[in-house]
Amino acid sequence: MCSDAGSASEQVASMPALLAAAKRGANTVSLGDGSVGILPEDWLSRWSMLEVSGDVKGDRVRFKQSQGWLLDALLAERGDVDVDAGFQRWREKLDSFRGVEAREEPKGFRGELRPYQREGLGWFQFLRDLGFGGCLADDMGLGKTVQVLALLQERLKERKGKKPTLVVAPKSLTFNWRAEAERFTPGLRSLDYSGVDRTKLAKKVPEQDLVVTTYGTLRQDAAFFKDVEFDYVILDEAQAIKNPQSQVAKAARLLRADHRLVLTGTPVENHLGELWSLFEFLNPGMLGRSSIFRTLFTGRADLTIDDERRKTLARALKPFFLRRTKEQVLRDLPEKSEQVIWCELDDTERAEYDALAAHFRATLLAGGGEIEGAQKLHVLEALLRLRQAACHPGLLDAARKAEEGAKLEVLQPLLEEIVESDHKALVFSQFTSFLSILRPRLDAAGWEYAYLDGSTRDRQAQVERFQNDPKCKLFLISLKAGGFGLNLTAADYVFLLDPWWNPASETQAIDRAHRIGQTRNVMAYRLIARGTVEERVLELQSKKRHLADAILSEDNAVLRDLTREDLEKLLT
Repeated sequence: MCSDAGSASEQVASMPALLAAAKRGANTVSLGDGSVGILPEDWLSRWSMLEVSGDVKGDRVRFKQSQGWLLDALLAERGDVDVDAGFQRWREKLDSFRGVEAREEPKGFRGELRPYQREGLGWFQFLRDLGFGGCLADDMGLGKTVQVLALLQERLKERKGKKPTLVVAPKSLTFNWRAEAERFTPGLRSLDYSGVDRTKLAKKVPEQDLVVTTYGTLRQDAAFFKDVEFDYVILDEAQAIKNPQSQVAKAARLLRADHRLVLTGTPVENHLGELWSLFEFLNPGMLGRSSIFRTLFTGRADLTIDDERRKTLARALKPFFLRRTKEQVLRDLPEKSEQVIWCELDDTERAEYDALAAHFRATLLAGGGEIEGAQKLHVLEALLRLRQAACHPGLLDAARKAEEGAKLEVLQPLLEEIVESDHKALVFSQFTSFLSILRPRLDAAGWEYAYLDGSTRDRQAQVERFQNDPKCKLFLISLKAGGFGLNLTAADYVFLLDPWWNPASETQAIDRAHRIGQTRNVMAYRLIARGTVEERVLELQSKKRHLADAILSEDNAVLRDLTREDLEKLLT
């Protein structure tokens, strides 16, 4: 029972009645004597999360054991709530917790863990002791894979029944898992369960220590995987299941495992609602019902979301997130410098760009009002065309690919300097068509380079060539193909040919070079066409960076939250 809304005569209302009123959006509740009590705004804000996670049973609200951390966070500052003896014992256990103890590398592990990686190994043990899953959210380049492999080596002797561990990763990362396992844990029996002939390997799965598969294979073979008992199930780049309604997210939740982990440098890409899908996989039921959680934490990802809710959620989920930044743990890592290189469109490019922008202003801003519904699709198309026009005229007209363009005039001398010196460079663009325009110019100059986009079949060969061949000084990479999972420490220069809506994606691209194993300072250059939508994108990125929430980091899906004011600035 709760007396927060009681009258002067100390009439009370049950917690279920209070939560039902809050759910209806009411600010009053009926009291025991028939009178009406007023629900203060601070009460509604503080207690509405109970309705997200609890189940109403008569005059009480009941919670699952997996929700104990959330409930404890909600009650942390309250002294007027009755709890049962079981939950009180659980809270005392939490109060006695004094932190995670680091663990040494297990016998048979070929390598030396850094201090923070040993702490990660201890955190895995902490999660096992409590019976929870967790999210390893270290910065890109801090060795999440290595920490997991040390865990699996440790589990060789500890696990019961010798169940295998399943790692699910994007197709582009499966070779990385195999290579790292061979390097650090050669004693593990491992199996790559993917490809057209994988069904022939099904009988071998229970015999393995490590089984690596792809998200696509998990989705297609969900019926097979759900019947296999695993020791650990580990999702790498776990943002792949951020949509709880997707087939791959549903397939992941069907997996049977004693322990669960997810790895991702970007656990929240668009909005806090994505956390529900991660935690429904890790600890089913912890965040309650998806629909109500989304009501509280989705929508506009800006400061209008109740700050108290963010803090409460952060406090509740903190034990299940382990995130270290490079600045925190790799003080010996060489510096990373970032710089914008401004490119001036020539007269022809400027006239064409301005005409295109004027056309879109006239068609998209006519009539006033906010941007709604299908109109946003036209906005997306307009912004795409303007971004292409800012890069090179050949992106809009294939017949003009041979033209120079402002960005290429700036880029080529810089690449020449790289090729003629003791340096290597990564060149990123989200437009493969832009990379295809650049390639003939590199060929004509006689410069050797590696290349990677979504259609590249010999991905590992391209990486190894760039890393090991002193003549191969350049690596051209598309954003989707190379934004994560690559160790390219041979490079100490990074060129981003076009800005991306999500600043975290740019950081991940740069961190292909700025990661463990890098011995030289890394210079990253963003090529930006002045007076174009690219310059406005930088401004929007700066504006949206404050959306980082208190839990980890939350970027904003720009198009979803795009206002008329934003669009006017983009089309200026």
